Amino acid sequence: MNKVVIGMSGGVDSSTSAYILKEKGYEVIGVTLVHSDSQKKSQDIVDAKIICDKLNIEHIILDIEKDFKDEVIKYFIEEYSKGMTPSPCVVCDEKIKMKKLLEVADTIGAEYIATGHYCKIEYSEEFKTSLLKISADEKKDQSYMLYRIKPEILKRTLFPLYGYKKEEVREIAKKMGLEVHDKKDSQGICFAQEGYIEFLTRELGEKLKTGNYIDKNGNIMGEHKGYQLYTIGQRRGLGVLFPRAYFITDINPEKNEITLGEYDELLKRKIKLQDAVFNISKEEIVKLELLARPRFSSKGFLGKVVIENDKIYFEFNKANHQSAPGQHLVFYCDGYVLGGGKIVF
Repeated sequence: MNKVVIGMSGGVDSSTSAYILKEKGYEVIGVTLVHSDSQKKSQDIVDAKIICDKLNIEHIILDIEKDFKDEVIKYFIEEYSKGMTPSPCVVCDEKIKMKKLLEVADTIGAEYIATGHYCKIEYSEEFKTSLLKISADEKKDQSYMLYRIKPEILKRTLFPLYGYKKEEVREIAKKMGLEVHDKKDSQGICFAQEGYIEFLTRELGEKLKTGNYIDKNGNIMGEHKGYQLYTIGQRRGLGVLFPRAYFITDINPEKNEITLGEYDELLKRKIKLQDAVFNISKEEIVKLELLARPRFSSKGFLGKVVIENDKIYFEFNKANHQSAPGQHLVFYCDGYVLGGGKIVF
C-alpha cells in the first residue's frame, strides 16, 4: 500500500481529499503545519484532529513557526517596505508547505504528498512533459499559487480534488459525516486575519511615518499614513476626500511619497520579470502566445515572453491595469502552467 502525506488544514477541502485518498487505497498520514501560537489554539487544529480520528488516519502536528517567520512573514513585510505588493501564498507554497510535507514524507518513507488544491498534474503531448494544469472548476483553480513548485516535487504530488466542483466536495463531506462539510472557506491572509493594514501597523510600529500624496508634477494633494500601507493601483482607503477618483500610480519609499494619478497611467503593455521559472525551454516558450495572469484573481491576458539581453519580459497584446510590482505573473498555454515570475516593471 502506497503511503501519502497530506496537508490537513481542518477545512473541507483537505478533509475530503484525505477521505478520497483513503478510499483509493492509500495509507494516509495527515500533517497540520502550525505557524503561530494563536493557530495552535485555533478551531482548525481541533477540526483536523477530529477528521483524522474519524478517518482512522495518523495525525501529525508540525511546528513551522520559525521557518514561516523567516521565509514568509519577513518577505511580506520587506516587500511592502519596498513599495511592492507581495504574494505570500505563492512564497509559502514554494518554500514552506510543499517542502515541509515532502520532508515528512521522506522521513516516514511515503512515496507521495497531497494537498486540497484545485488543480492537476497532466502529461502534455505537445510539450512532452508532465505539467501543472488548471482545475476543472476554474472558479476554484489554484494552479497560480503553485507555479513555482519544482518538477521533482510535482512528480510526487497528488491533487485529489481535480475534477470536482466545490459544491460536490461539500456534498461528499456531508455524505461521509465529516463535521467540516459546511465550514466556511478561509479568507484573507492566514497570519493577518485582522487585515494586512492592521498587521503591518503592529509589526512596523514607528517605521510608519506620515507622508505626502503628490501628483505627477510633484504637487502635494494630501497626507498618507505611511507608504508601506498602500499598493500600486489602489483607489479606495486613501484616507483623503477628493472631488473624484484617483489611483496610486507610484510609491517612492526613499521620499515616503505616493503618487496619485489617472486610471490610464496604470496601463502596462510590457513588464519586466524577476526570478522567472520555466517549465519548458526558453526557446520553446518565446514562440508561443500565452495567457498571462498578473494576479490570482485575474482571468488573464494574451501575450508573449520576450528575452532581451538576458532579461525576461512579458509583452501583452493589449495594455492592462492589473500588473503591480511584487505580484507574480503566471503564464499558461492550453491550460498548462508553463512558468512565471515576479513583476518588477
